[in-house]
Amino acid sequence: MDIIWKIAEEKIREAIKNGEFDQLPGFGKPLEIEDISHVPEELRTGYLMLKNAGYISEEVDLKKELMTIEDLLRCCDDEKEKERLTRKLNEKLLRFNAIMKKRYTNNSAVLREYEQRIYDKFQRS
Repeated sequence: MDIIWKIAEEKIREAIKNGEFDQLPGFGKPLEIEDISHVPEELRTGYLMLKNAGYISEEVDLKKELMTIEDLLRCCDDEKEKERLTRKLNEKLLRFNAIMKKRYTNNSAVLREYEQRIYDKFQRS
């Protein structure tokens, strides 16, 4: 452990002892830990900084949900569950497309490629 780490730990212990953290918002409440496993490890700090600053938008979360539902569909054997997941996927796709149209990015090459991949996945199912 280097000297800066030791100094920081000592200062934190001292602040706790003096009650300096007692008035912080959320004191005594459990932390809400977000699953960011979909973000590459080397980008996580930047991702969290952007998200906390309000720059990560709803479409990023929708994309993550779409990918999760697609993975669940691939693994699902129950027909009723597949139908439910397909309905949920369609709802999310409609929401995603509405957001993208609102942001005038529907002419984006990246979006067209993404839409093509989604279309291809539905064709294979």
